[in-house]
Amino acid sequence: MAKYTDSAKELLDLIGGRENISVVTHCATRMRFVLNDPEKADAKKIEELDIVKGSFTNAGQFQIIIGNEVATFYNEFTKIAGVGDTSKEEAKVAAKKNMNFLQRLISNLAEIFTPIIPALVVGGLILGFRSIIGDIAEFGPNGNQTLTDLSQFWQGTYDFLWLIGEAIFHFLPVGIVWSITRKMGTNQILGIVLGLTLVSPQLLNAYNVAEAAEIPFWDFGFATIDMIGYQAQVIPAILAGFVLAYLELGLRKVIPSVISMIFVPLLALVPAVLIAHVVLGPVGWVIGDWISEGVYAGLTSSFGWLFASVFGFAYAPLVITRLHHMTNAIDLQLMGQFDGTNLWPMIALSNIAQGSAVIAMIILNRKDKVEKQVSIPAAISCYLGVTEPAMFGINLKYGFPFLAAMIGSSIASVISVGSGVMAYSIGVGGIPGFLSIQAGDWLMFFVAMAVAIVVPIVLTMVFAKTKFGKNAYERLGKDQ
Repeated sequence: MAKYTDSAKELLDLIGGRENISVVTHCATRMRFVLNDPEKADAKKIEELDIVKGSFTNAGQFQIIIGNEVATFYNEFTKIAGVGDTSKEEAKVAAKKNMNFLQRLISNLAEIFTPIIPALVVGGLILGFRSIIGDIAEFGPNGNQTLTDLSQFWQGTYDFLWLIGEAIFHFLPVGIVWSITRKMGTNQILGIVLGLTLVSPQLLNAYNVAEAAEIPFWDFGFATIDMIGYQAQVIPAILAGFVLAYLELGLRKVIPSVISMIFVPLLALVPAVLIAHVVLGPVGWVIGDWISEGVYAGLTSSFGWLFASVFGFAYAPLVITRLHHMTNAIDLQLMGQFDGTNLWPMIALSNIAQGSAVIAMIILNRKDKVEKQVSIPAAISCYLGVTEPAMFGINLKYGFPFLAAMIGSSIASVISVGSGVMAYSIGVGGIPGFLSIQAGDWLMFFVAMAVAIVVPIVLTMVFAKTKFGKNAYERLGKDQ
């Protein structure tokens, strides 16, 4: 008998049997189920299994935390259950049947931005490093020179790194349109070409439009079209990408396959480029400006502290509902319009706060070896920007650590916004996130970070001694 045979059989029974499993896959620590009837899964009894460290439902999937043994357990479970291996993409598609309209909308938005986030993180780190060597004038004999003033090496490094920074941020529409075509299953090279037409050097750079004495245009005799680029613009790229994708999908249905290679790309790309520059670009630019100006005005107004406190308190619940993916588009709009974002630092602080609450639980449950197998990796990953194991595996399970983290995040966010902390870009959403913060704002971000660490730890320990905490331990059948 294999090591996990009994546990696998018990889980299969508690999950509702083989007939209740539509799709099952796994990630680094969790098994992910798409169930035909989620109500048949007995989550409480599943969490009582020795192999299980916790469970939660997210993005239409019932997820069970197994730990580092997940791959071995998964293989044993699928053998016993008689279900085949499934890709994560297939699981996502199947999971959407358990989502409402808003959840599907947010899921689609997440699938657009997730593939380009690594580039944005790298870009934020590069801009942060360029700021350190090129903008901080506290070096040299008199302490009033930058590193680039003192050394040709650092000047060359400063100039070279902008090659990468410009490619990531100024040419962002290329990545967005490509990601949309990838998600929609349409021709990705056409998406890249469409993205390039939005940022072509032939066009007036978006950053120079306000100061331009004259805007160039294409003259068709009966009409003219402004030759304006959409560098770093998010909304125009999203709108253009979907127009291209739906044009291609529609044309595939009506154009015979023998000539589709010629006419589908032609009849999809040319109209998409034209529509993008005539309608979608200008409209998307205005919408993007409204969004970014509204958020920026709210955060910098006399009521900015209120906005910050609410956002800092509510961000973790947004992660649970996956609505947090909407902030990616807002961050990118702020970056394009204001050369930085004051929204993203609050996200990093929220992640740190959740990890800090787990640290408190590690201290409180230091004699519980099973709990430590989940909580220690969860705290580490949370401090590095991945919050789900911490939130679903520990904080939400007990309840009071989650609340403590939300309060700590709220206070830290007020400090961050109140002191005008700005980030160059989206970065690593945890402690390393300071590398993406504008160098002049490091001190106050470190102060906010200290609050996001200390307050959740203290509050979690306090709450654990209250009726709130004692009830949580009793509900889970644990000793304090």
